[in-house]
Amino acid sequence: MLVTAYLVFVVLLAFCLGLELSRCRAKPPGRVCSNPSFLRFQLDFYQVYFLALAADWLQAPYLYKLYQHYHFLEGQIAILYVCGLASTVLFGLVSSSLVDWLGRKKSCVLFSLTYSLCCLTKLSQDYFVLLVGRALGGLSTALLFSAFEAWYVHEHVERHDFPAEWIPATFARAAFWNHVLAIAAGVAAEAVACWMGLGPVAPFVAAIPLLALTGAFALYSWGENYDRQRAFSRTCAGGLRCLLSDRRVLLLGTIQALFESVIYIFVFLWTPVLDPHGAPLGIVFSSFMAASLLGSSLYRIATSKRYHLQPMHLLSLAVLIVVFSLFMLTFSTSPGQESPAESFIAFLLIELACGLYFPSMSFLRRKVIPETEQAGVLNWFRVPLHLLACLGLLVLHDSDRKMGTQNMFSICSAVMVMALLAVVGLFTVVRHDAELRVSSPTGEPYAPEL
Repeated sequence: MLVTAYLVFVVLLAFCLGLELSRCRAKPPGRVCSNPSFLRFQLDFYQVYFLALAADWLQAPYLYKLYQHYHFLEGQIAILYVCGLASTVLFGLVSSSLVDWLGRKKSCVLFSLTYSLCCLTKLSQDYFVLLVGRALGGLSTALLFSAFEAWYVHEHVERHDFPAEWIPATFARAAFWNHVLAIAAGVAAEAVACWMGLGPVAPFVAAIPLLALTGAFALYSWGENYDRQRAFSRTCAGGLRCLLSDRRVLLLGTIQALFESVIYIFVFLWTPVLDPHGAPLGIVFSSFMAASLLGSSLYRIATSKRYHLQPMHLLSLAVLIVVFSLFMLTFSTSPGQESPAESFIAFLLIELACGLYFPSMSFLRRKVIPETEQAGVLNWFRVPLHLLACLGLLVLHDSDRKMGTQNMFSICSAVMVMALLAVVGLFTVVRHDAELRVSSPTGEPYAPEL
């Protein structure tokens, strides 16, 4: 597995680099890129946001391995993951209101503090301390995906008075560099944990200085901004009405809940499947992120004027790829007949599908859900998503690890078949809907979930 992981990583990196270079050569210079004031404003945002993302990704490859290193059983590790998921959904429900009330800059500084504390808890082998750390991690994740974007959008429109049409350009570029940071973070985690021999806790310690810089730069270089708060009950009530009154929204929510709950379970399972076979976890993680970047690049090519495929088609393809990959994993994780190389390929296909899925879902959500109701609808999407993931980790995993892993992938396959049926239903409803078609090349802003 060691040689295979490095070889696959190099090949994927070469493919991604080739696609991005060809895109840059074909892209005409845009009006946005020539505006010095806008570029300075973007840079002020990126230097804080990218540090936050780098610190977040740096912790991902060795989380499960750290808990194993502390000699916790797989069931105990599952509880830790469930605690993180539960705190993410609970804080996610109120994060927008919290950020609006506290202030976006203060919320970003709070993110750096809570995530630093979360990393410090990883130094302890006490189970309760680690549970508290997972809860802090859930709060930090909710702030990461609400405060930074909210700060930027408000500053862009209200303070600098730049055209709103330029906002997607910022997040499209952030999406690309988010992938690059994730790839680099995997290599860095491998370097500090294995090449330097510092152990699985090292990436978490290394993330703390990045988080400190995030808070410091936000505190001293950003201005504060607030927004008018909408009552949480009104937000949820409006989202529920939109969800129940539009069949397209209901089907989209079903697809998201089923698809992304399976991805959360995949995040839990990839380490115990590959680690016993000597896989370098940081390089494997970087390979996953390179596959996701490749999928994102393929989405951009597929929706270009040359090929003119639609996001609905690519969403269907993404779900089909994951169904196929999970069937592969059902056989490659069979006790006594494990095939780590086949499992690795299946995991890469899942990440490739994520690269297609997230920009497709982002486009469809933006077209189907009214802007005023998006926060409320997404709150209702998150609840079943995280509940399914938590149930999968708590109930479906057998006490026998090997049989439990195979059974988990079998049930995930069935869940994804249900998602495929929902995709077919959505396709039937929207096949004549011109609003959901891409009429020009798109660069969908999207951050990867892993």
